Amino acid sequence: MAKKSKKQNQSGGTPATVALSAAGTSFTVHAYEHDPAHPSYGEEAAEAMGVSPERVFKTLVAEVDGELTVAVVPVSGSLDLKALASAVSGKRAAMADPAAAERTTGYVRGGISPLGQRKKLRTVLDASAERHETICVSAGRRGLEIELAPADLAKLTDAVVAPIGRA
Repeated sequence: MAKKSKKQNQSGGTPATVALSAAGTSFTVHAYEHDPAHPSYGEEAAEAMGVSPERVFKTLVAEVDGELTVAVVPVSGSLDLKALASAVSGKRAAMADPAAAERTTGYVRGGISPLGQRKKLRTVLDASAERHETICVSAGRRGLEIELAPADLAKLTDAVVAPIGRA
């Protein structure tokens, strides 16, 4: 199990790290220099941390039957929108407007964390997360990742765990 790192940023952390600390959850923060020219936030994080892309998960915001829904899937694959809709008993899913996702979560694209969002959204975690002791997700800022147990992430976000990713 990962231990809480002392590498929090100078402002005391992000809403995501604050939420984890408040819940008493073990986690590690990984910081790296974000390159704005990199074509993929998630792949950049995996490369910078030296972690397999299957263990680094991206946070995507979709609209399922008109309701914003968070999907957490490995950066090595993509989101299956039909599977996401099915996981929450919905009919139709589409990617959310980026501005709506930023406004609702309180985070910027490339730094949206499934934790500490301005408005708690229903969340679906890809079932592949359960294959790993720990996974990494955005800590709420580009260049900052949180490593934690998938079960802890699911518990703190009240996530449904379902196969929503495609390789």
